[in-house]
Amino acid sequence: MSFKCGIVGLPNVGKSTMFNALTKSKNAESANFPFCTIDPNVGVVAVPDERIDKISVIAKSKKIIPTLITFVDIAGLVAGASKGEGLGNKFLSHIREVDAIVHLLRCFDSDEIQNVNKTVDPIRDFEIIETELMLADLESLEKRLSKKNKNNSEDDDLMKLLEKCYELLKAGKNPYDLRKDFDLKTIKSASILTLKPKIIVCNTGEESIKNGNEYTNRVKETFANEEVVNISAEIEQQITELGEQEAKDFMNDLQITETGLDRVIRSSYKALNLSTYFTAGPEETRAWTIPMNCKAPDAAEVIHTDFKKGFIKAETISYKDFIECNGEAGARDKGKLRIEGKEYLVQDGDILHFRFNT
Repeated sequence: MSFKCGIVGLPNVGKSTMFNALTKSKNAESANFPFCTIDPNVGVVAVPDERIDKISVIAKSKKIIPTLITFVDIAGLVAGASKGEGLGNKFLSHIREVDAIVHLLRCFDSDEIQNVNKTVDPIRDFEIIETELMLADLESLEKRLSKKNKNNSEDDDLMKLLEKCYELLKAGKNPYDLRKDFDLKTIKSASILTLKPKIIVCNTGEESIKNGNEYTNRVKETFANEEVVNISAEIEQQITELGEQEAKDFMNDLQITETGLDRVIRSSYKALNLSTYFTAGPEETRAWTIPMNCKAPDAAEVIHTDFKKGFIKAETISYKDFIECNGEAGARDKGKLRIEGKEYLVQDGDILHFRFNT
């Protein structure tokens, strides 16, 4: 399964710098002017998960294959983007293609890095982007509902969601809270920009990495129910350019135990409502990405469609039992290996072995 997160923000908030660090690449050009990124850069990164290393050691695997998530660096939006200002139409089309939106907010003062607004105000910047997404959704829904009213062949739940979104948007209200009232399948099929999961990332200066500052505190208060992560994109990029030991020493000097980018990746994974199961053996230990509350045959299909078609059962060991019993043989001996059927909801961290007929 492939999942994409789009990094959005006003020009010069540090999107390309963050993307470079995130993907450990130089693909995104950084420049002190708006729209230096016109076509979106795409990077696939591993989701940090210490469990896979521990499983592979016990399973004596020759290699490790982590689960992956894709990040898209989308050029800066400006007020009026929904009407084509800047390069708005192109950027909005890129946002439509992602599964979640990473809002990168400027939370630092600088005389050297140009700001499109006269003052630093991350809440205002967020609202500018959300307003453009709302306007784009409103225009899109007016066209879609007009066509559907003439030929109403849509699913009832989907139609209900589209109509509720339109009513709220027309009243100038963000429909994001409707996510609580509809299932994920309906929400995804609606393809509404303002309904996409959000991750809020505060880009700070070095001095604010650990404890934040007045800007990040305001963001956390405003978005108490969302995933909020503090990073310094510039420092993160410096870390990726160092060797392993040098990076550890640098992080120790900064009094941080993990990179902000690892937190961004995990928060994105969490916001997408994803979980991980593992397969382990002498050849490889591999992590597989699935939606939360995924049934065993659907989890098996991620490996191969034949696994779902001919599904018989899933030999299942929880991560905790796998570690405590020192692997599959120990778990089997202690009665911790379970046989699960088609209705089993795979739990995050499960080590699975599927039995199937071809």
